[in-house]
Amino acid sequence: MQKGTVKFYNTQKKFGFIQPSDQGQDIFVHESGLVDEIRENDSVEFDVERTQKGLSAIEVKILN
Repeated sequence: MQKGTVKFYNTQKKFGFIQPSDQGQDIFVHESGLVDEIRENDSVEFDVERTQKGLSAIEVKILN
């Protein structure tokens, strides 16, 4: 599992981006990959899967 911060999330379009803690490339996140509801600036933990369009965050959970 990786950790990061929600950089942007559009609740109407149901997608956004997570900035990984290792300062790597931002990772796309779609509502289908969420375990918890997220907001911008939330600290999260997530797994990454490779899709045809690039990397996507899955199993996204808010860190307490």
